[in-house]
Amino acid sequence: MSSPARSHRRDFVRWFFAVGPVLGLVLVVGLFSLSPAVRSHFFTGINCKIILLQTVIVAIGALGMTMIIVSGGIDLSVGSVVALTSVVGATALVNGCPPAVAVALTIAVAGGVGLINGVIIAGFRMMPFIVTLGMMGVARGTAKWLAGNQTVNAPKSPINDLMAMLDPLHFFPLPSGIWITVALSALMAVVMQRTIFGRYLFAIGSNEATARLCGIRVRLMKVSIYTLAGLFFGLAGLMQMSRLTQGDPTAAIGLELDIIAAVVIGGASLNGGSGSISGSIIGALIMAVLRSGSSQMNWPNYIQEIIIGIVIILAVGLDKLRQQRTAL
Repeated sequence: MSSPARSHRRDFVRWFFAVGPVLGLVLVVGLFSLSPAVRSHFFTGINCKIILLQTVIVAIGALGMTMIIVSGGIDLSVGSVVALTSVVGATALVNGCPPAVAVALTIAVAGGVGLINGVIIAGFRMMPFIVTLGMMGVARGTAKWLAGNQTVNAPKSPINDLMAMLDPLHFFPLPSGIWITVALSALMAVVMQRTIFGRYLFAIGSNEATARLCGIRVRLMKVSIYTLAGLFFGLAGLMQMSRLTQGDPTAAIGLELDIIAAVVIGGASLNGGSGSISGSIIGALIMAVLRSGSSQMNWPNYIQEIIIGIVIILAVGLDKLRQQRTAL
């Protein structure tokens, strides 16, 4: 194949995989729209509002996970950290802390967990998979100990309004949690694409050894990445508490799979070096649409889990195909 033809083919492949998440979202919405019974309710304002609300927790978690995966890492402790921070926030409110203090404490605890992960991974050069797998158990166990193996019912506070439906019969007004997610997504998109931190992030994920030779302080960057991601996971835990109005140490089991799937569906490579915030947010929307559509189709929960599992496998397969095509 001639060089110009190869170049055009490479550009087409890159374009196709760039718009892939959008096409995936359109495909999923289109499939559920084939059923007249579902279609009559699927496109209503209230259902769109519910889908956006269901997207918030996964989307905020995906903001942190995108940084980690782009840098060539992984974090399996997200679900446990979300459960832990929801318990921390609820416990703080029960003990009389002002809402602002409870919010700060909730996010700070998750940031501390991320800091510990980053220090162990970077300082001892341990595999992120193993470190965060261990932290998954530590965080979940700590949440159960702190809550006394039961849910912690938080008293009414402004935190509850973050994920409140407000007017359940109309699309507007949207809950504050949705606007917070949109604002943070825009901010992180700029950080990832327009700052030195973002460039270092992609450089480490593409080739850590080369990044180190170029003068990038890889260890410090990894600690910063996991700590910042932890702050996002803490915010996701705060949204979880707002949505349930309680801290539940058994909540968010398997949430890390939804978040990782959203990031990979959005175009990030598990090998590191590629990914985008916009793609991850679209991936989170796809996950929410899948769950909403499955519920409206009255499919049992195990069918939903099977579908999500298949989607994850397909996303990883597409990632592998993307790498092979772009290498041509």
